[in-house]
Amino acid sequence: MDKRLETPDWSLVQAFLAVVESGSLSAAARKLGQSQPTLGRQVARLEDALGLTLFHRQPRGLEPTDAALLLLPAARQMRDASGALALAAAGQDDGMAGTVRITASEVVAHHVLPPLLARMRAAEPRLSIELASSDATGNLLFREADIAVRMYRPTQLDIVTRRLGEIEVGTFAARSYLKRHGRPGSALELRDHTLIGFDRSDLMLRAMRGLGWHATREDFALRCDNQVAYWELVRAGCGIGFYQAHVGRADPLVEEIELGLPIPGLEVWLAAHETVRRMPRVALAWQMLEDGLAPVLHCG
Repeated sequence: MDKRLETPDWSLVQAFLAVVESGSLSAAARKLGQSQPTLGRQVARLEDALGLTLFHRQPRGLEPTDAALLLLPAARQMRDASGALALAAAGQDDGMAGTVRITASEVVAHHVLPPLLARMRAAEPRLSIELASSDATGNLLFREADIAVRMYRPTQLDIVTRRLGEIEVGTFAARSYLKRHGRPGSALELRDHTLIGFDRSDLMLRAMRGLGWHATREDFALRCDNQVAYWELVRAGCGIGFYQAHVGRADPLVEEIELGLPIPGLEVWLAAHETVRRMPRVALAWQMLEDGLAPVLHCG
């Protein structure tokens, strides 16, 4: 039998989809938690199995060929079927022992969740916990995570959500920076200081424009999208930044700057697929996350 008539292995199709949707091997490898060489070999194996060239190499990544685009709908159907199978199997799992995979933003994963997960493990030692620290949207429909802690409401069908409240955002600078440059007394005086902003994300710009300040990317002398690295820039005295208030107020190296700015808070939502949410260990993890996040939230 011609091997090219055989149904491709799902792992190879999964690699193909990740590259198409991410645009490069490196981004796809991060998404799947694999090494770039491994992913490259999987794509090459799929091309060999199908007898097709699936990607053209471009300076900025990999561009799908016409053949790849024709295969894309069928590949996504295969992913949908795989996800449905995993969810159906999950629905039969009524045990407490096993793994719960939680995805959360980098800041929440770094500053908030570790003590919560320690308490979760102490309460139920049979639980294994996987923490995916990412600001990217995790796909709950394909069991990329069992529970997501998100700063927005997921809108996918069959996803159960619960709004927990808001995380307050404040204006902060390192004591060392304020000693060198002084403390701004108003929002207008911020223009005379070094500001730390985001790089490619426009989230901060949109928030500032909503407050009536028509800031541009160039208003920020330092820019970084990685939230953990962003905070380290503030702590090192690089400039004035905007961060989750519970983190800033607990840090002895920084001070909060009161400017009377009505900075909008960050909504916090829990989300899970309705089938997975009913699993006892996921239900326990959900409840403990809900209770444990309460101290850093403003409800309403």
